[in-house]
Amino acid sequence: MKHILKIIALFVAVSAIWVSLLETSLIPHSLTWLLPIYFVVALGCYGLLMVGIGLMRFPTCPQEAILLQKDISEAREFLKQQGIHVDPE
Repeated sequence: MKHILKIIALFVAVSAIWVSLLETSLIPHSLTWLLPIYFVVALGCYGLLMVGIGLMRFPTCPQEAILLQKDISEAREFLKQQGIHVDPE
């Protein structure tokens, strides 16, 4: 729940800055109207960056790999008992 509150607070802050820039005319209106598009693009780039960092730091879990292999072998044995042929890869 805290994450959604951060997102809402960021959205409100960016919206307030955008409206204030529209009202004060510090930046030409032609550029000010494009700011939400820039924000969405920047948010997408940030998301891609976080996914990339997450993939680079992806932890290996040898214990979980062993448990997964055990579950796979149990599933193959169960399917053999049911008469279904499964080729081990």
